[in-house]
Amino acid sequence: MKKILFALLLLTSNATVLGADNGVISTASRFSTGDTVARLEAALKAKGMTVFAKIDHAQQARKAGLTMRPAQLLVFGNPVSGTPIMQAAPQAGIDLPLKALVWEDAAGKVWVSYNDPAWLQERFGLSDELVKPLAGVRTLMESASR
Repeated sequence: MKKILFALLLLTSNATVLGADNGVISTASRFSTGDTVARLEAALKAKGMTVFAKIDHAQQARKAGLTMRPAQLLVFGNPVSGTPIMQAAPQAGIDLPLKALVWEDAAGKVWVSYNDPAWLQERFGLSDELVKPLAGVRTLMESASR
């Protein structure tokens, strides 16, 4: 039942969302890449999450003499939520802490992409109880892009 409710929530969201592709959800942002990253960082911290790293892929490309459109990755989480998941399924550590990629497409549109918590649940055979703390991830991603 919880999976059905979660699926309905995903379908009724008013944000522009690309379909989940291999478990990745992409939500359109009306802000620039930098502004979206700043808004997302603030929203995560306001929810008590830790931002462990911020990687600017485009900046690293420039350092290597290459060019690419803006793309920044935030690595974030909360050990209180993530540790029980990794205790139950140690391989989940490949996807935890959580990540959000803020990127610009060829048309200049900015997107926020992240792993669908339902996909993580299925991938690692996690119980509803273990993934319950991840339920707010979509709301956080959308709030940073509205």
